[in-house]
Amino acid sequence: MSTLLSISIALLMGLMMTRVLKPIKLPDVTAYLLAGVLVGPYCLGALGIDGLGFISSEAVNKLSLVSDVALGFIAFSIGNEFRLNELKHTGRQAAIVGVVQALAATLFVDVALLVVHLIIPEKLTAAQAITLGAIATATAPAATLMVVRQYKAKGPTTSLLLPVVALDDAVGLVVFAINFGVARTMVSGTTDLVSILVTPLVEIIASLGLGAIMGWLLTKLETLFHSNTNRLNVTIAFVFITVALSMLEFQIGPVHVGFSSLLVCMMLGTIFCNICPLAEDLMNKADRWTSPLFALFFVLSGAGLELSVFTDIAIVGIGLVYILFRSAGKCSGSWLSTKATHCPPQVCKYLGITLLPQAGVALGMCITARQLGEQGDLIRNITLFAILVYEIVGPMFTRWALTKAGDIRPMSDEVKNRRQIKLAQLEKKT
Repeated sequence: MSTLLSISIALLMGLMMTRVLKPIKLPDVTAYLLAGVLVGPYCLGALGIDGLGFISSEAVNKLSLVSDVALGFIAFSIGNEFRLNELKHTGRQAAIVGVVQALAATLFVDVALLVVHLIIPEKLTAAQAITLGAIATATAPAATLMVVRQYKAKGPTTSLLLPVVALDDAVGLVVFAINFGVARTMVSGTTDLVSILVTPLVEIIASLGLGAIMGWLLTKLETLFHSNTNRLNVTIAFVFITVALSMLEFQIGPVHVGFSSLLVCMMLGTIFCNICPLAEDLMNKADRWTSPLFALFFVLSGAGLELSVFTDIAIVGIGLVYILFRSAGKCSGSWLSTKATHCPPQVCKYLGITLLPQAGVALGMCITARQLGEQGDLIRNITLFAILVYEIVGPMFTRWALTKAGDIRPMSDEVKNRRQIKLAQLEKKT
C-alpha cells in the first residue's frame, strides 16, 4: 500500500508543481524534477513516514521498472522521427552533427579533466578523467522530447534535434566502450581488445536487429485488428515486450552480448513508422496514453537525485569543470558541424544548447564504471552532480533555444480567444 500511495503522491505533486511554476514559465519537465526532489529522501522522505514520500534511495530504485518502460516509450516516439521521406533532407546532416558534437564533448572534457588530474592527481586519476569524457557524449532524449511536445515545437532546429539526440546513444556506446576499456587497462594493467572494440559494435548491431524484427512483427500483427483501440493495445503491449527483451544478456565465447533498450525501442519505432500505414495515428494515440507515465518518470528521476554530492567540495569543483567543458564541447561541435553541412543560421546558433540535458544513458554508463572499484564511485558522484544541474536547468535552456530559433511560437490571439470562450462556457454550465 505504501508504494502505491507514494506513486500517487509523487504524480499529484508533479502535476501541482506545474501549476505553481506556471507564472514563471518553467517547462513541465523542470517542475516534475523539482517535485521529485520534494518527495525524495532529502525532503518529505526525511520525515520517515512511509507512503508520504520516498524514505530512501532504495525505495526509489524499487520503481526502476517505471523508468525502464518510460524510456522505452520515449525511444519508440523518437523512432518516429526517422521517416525515410524526411531523412532524405536531414539524414546526412543529422549523422554528421550527431557524431561531431558527441566527439567534441568527449575531447573537451577529456582535455580539461586531464589538466585537473595533473594539478590534483590525488583527487582525480587519468582513468577517471577519460571515463568521464566518454560519459559526456550522452544526451537525455526524455527531457528534450518532453519540451518539444509541451510547446509543440516545430521547425528546422527541432527536425534536426530529435534524430541527433537518438544518434547520441549509438555514438556514446562506442566512445564509452573505447575510453572505458583504456581506463580499465590503466587500472588493471591488462588489455582486453574484445571489450574495447567488439562488444560495443555487437551491442549496437544486435540492438538494431532486434528492434527491426520487433517492428516488422508489430506491423504484421496490426493487420489482424480493425479497431483502433485494439491496435493501440497491441502497440503498447509490443513496446512492453521489446523493453523486456532488451534486458536479456548472454555470452558467446569471449563476447558479451547485451542490448541498449533505447536503441532497440528506437528501431522498433523507426521500422513501424516506415512500413505501417496507420503508424502516425497510432503513435499519436500512444503519446496521449503515456503522458502520466512520463510525468511519473521525471518525478522519480528527481527523487533519485543525490543531493549529498553537494557536501564534497572536490566533487563540486570537478563537476563544474565537467559541466562547463561538456557544454562548450556540445555547443562548439554542433556549431561547426551545422555550419559545415549548410544548416540554416538559427540551427547553427541554437542547436547545441538544446543538447545539454543529460540523464538515463549517463547513469547506465556509471553502473559500468563501477568495475573500476573505488575509482568508479567518484565517477558516479560527479556524474550525479552534473545530472542534477543539467536536468533542472537543461529543459529551460532547451525551451529558450527553441523559442529563439523560432520553433516555439507564442500562442496566437485567435487560439487565446477560443480558449477564453471555452472557459466561459464551462463556467456557465457549472
